[in-house]
Amino acid sequence: MKIKFIGAAREVTGSKHLITTDEGKKILLDCGMFQGKGLETDAKNRHLGFNPAKLDHIILSHAHIDHSGLIPFLYKNGFRGSIICTHATRDLCSIMLTDSAHIQELDVKWFNKKRARQGLPPVDPIYNVEDAENCMDLFIGVAYNRRFYINDKISVKFTNTGHLLGSAVVNLRIIENDRRINLAYTSDIGRPYNHILRPPDPFLPCDYLITESTYGDRLHPDPQQSEEELLKIVWETCVLNKGKLIIPAFSIGRTQEIVFMLNNFYNKGLLPKIEIFVDSPLSVNATDIYRLYSESLNKEVKKVLKYDNDPFGFNSLHYIKNVDESKALNTYKKPCIIISASGMLEAGRVKHHVANNIENPRNTILIVGYCAPTTLGARLQQPGLREISIFGQMHKVKARIAKIEALSGHGDYKEMISFLKCQSPYQIKKTFLVHGDYETQVFYREELKKVGFRRVEIPDIEQEFIL
Repeated sequence: MKIKFIGAAREVTGSKHLITTDEGKKILLDCGMFQGKGLETDAKNRHLGFNPAKLDHIILSHAHIDHSGLIPFLYKNGFRGSIICTHATRDLCSIMLTDSAHIQELDVKWFNKKRARQGLPPVDPIYNVEDAENCMDLFIGVAYNRRFYINDKISVKFTNTGHLLGSAVVNLRIIENDRRINLAYTSDIGRPYNHILRPPDPFLPCDYLITESTYGDRLHPDPQQSEEELLKIVWETCVLNKGKLIIPAFSIGRTQEIVFMLNNFYNKGLLPKIEIFVDSPLSVNATDIYRLYSESLNKEVKKVLKYDNDPFGFNSLHYIKNVDESKALNTYKKPCIIISASGMLEAGRVKHHVANNIENPRNTILIVGYCAPTTLGARLQQPGLREISIFGQMHKVKARIAKIEALSGHGDYKEMISFLKCQSPYQIKKTFLVHGDYETQVFYREELKKVGFRRVEIPDIEQEFIL
């Protein structure tokens, strides 16, 4: 059996890991889109390194675009195998992939206008809405902790990681040449405490481990501190400064977490009398899906549900779908909170909100998640930043740029090591670190060795290993 690391190798986006069994079965662990590097990213997304038509299965850990976003592209190029994931992941992908396609169509339309002025031929989007809709026919939803048999030699079981609704460790069992290989792919690991989701569960013993390392050199503050920080920033911005609080947040996961915190403030009478807008059609649809999976919610949410039948809604909270309502927020003069995607400020309506509000010193732009180094969200956090380009136009940075570190959806290195303690490190033949910057991975490798993990590899892009 061979495994080839095609994406998220010494970087954080584009998760794709290709397994080829001795019998020739090809299984792709995740099918993520590279994000955050403009034309370079586009080229990387179009170069797969394998023939999609010859791929047998995709096993999908969770719905985030850097793990699922290229599935419609594979479909467009001939993939007709099965896509195996949890039920919640399938439901989220049904809205996320279509949204991703829509964004690409709009971006390419704008880009082609620019190319036409330069006398250049038009380009096509990586995939379109029709591709995104059609690929959903290939999805197979599987419950947590239920073994799914692909055939008599290959099976998979999903266990909860607490990173996102439906996120899972892929516990893969492959029998070949009279030996049984247990491979675990953790994908993204959630934190022991999440405002909404259950904490991660232990996963099955494995011979080979593929695991993330996003925050492999960092320790997070206590996530429960984030509530105090958020409330403080709300009052400082909207009450004291009478400004707008702009929160770039991923439509799925982070938006629901922030809304739940604001809902708790409202229930306790701590929230100032201001309007709150969730300006993302995807967030609206995703929140409806969250409401369907109460079994994945933690004890705190279930406690709230005993007296509040909707923890994601209250009187001053408004979910916005149509474009006209979104544009109207640009001329809204009263203090308010605007939560909008994307979290890294690379696309979506939030870029317009930031562009329209960044030059007002009364306003705050609050970063609440990881931003890849080349993204607008990361560039905004540079110390002493005075000007920044948004949509090709320079803007003076007069608004306050704030960040809540404790809201990360990824575990820090101690939390990840704690999660891995369900394994006997001396029985693991090899551990592969993915989904992290190389310097971070080097640090994390040494921490893993301290607790007994012996053979820890940091695969390079398109590097292949025989297991």
